Amino acid sequence: MATSNGFTYNRLSVDDAAALFVDHQSGLISLVQDFPPGEFKNNVLAFADIAKFFNLPSVLTTSFEDGPNGPMAPEIRETLPDAPYIPRPGQINAWDNEDFVRAVEQTGRRQLIIAGVVTDVCVAFPALSAIQAGYQVFAVTDASGTFNEAVRNSALARMASAGVQLMNWFCVACELQRDWRNNIEGLGNLLSAHIPGYRNLMTSYFAVQGAKR
Repeated sequence: MATSNGFTYNRLSVDDAAALFVDHQSGLISLVQDFPPGEFKNNVLAFADIAKFFNLPSVLTTSFEDGPNGPMAPEIRETLPDAPYIPRPGQINAWDNEDFVRAVEQTGRRQLIIAGVVTDVCVAFPALSAIQAGYQVFAVTDASGTFNEAVRNSALARMASAGVQLMNWFCVACELQRDWRNNIEGLGNLLSAHIPGYRNLMTSYFAVQGAKR
């Protein structure tokens, strides 16, 4: 139900969400300067693990990978080996590629969670196109990277003004989970794999559970 100002909280749903990985390519990733390299890689792989954990239909795509953009990060394909893989021959906006759009449509989902490199082009262009096509779009801000924070901020502002919802990967995981009781150990282990400090929480949890037995 919409509020008096017209706002509707459209929460991510495991039954209606799909994950899109756009141009996480070896050449393009070298352009990412708004996150430290190790942190950025961790964020991207966390998003891939989320897609796998929640069994989200996923679509992977690259742009001009035979050129300087390079191949997709192999860890993403290893995590999601059954996801459609669309190597675009040259289209900068993934939404301009019919095979990519068809793969998105074939997921049957209306919520698109998107991340990519670079944020201002490879994420913003298809995100805006998908909004225009009637999808709900959620951009994973920390699994997307670009030249610097100023460029990132302008790209996020552009997307937000069009209705794209901005989230980090941790927020995506929690909104999909909804309730810890759905699988506390599964989600806890996922978070622990990508947030070192979270391992302390899970160690405490397992100790308490062991003491109860």
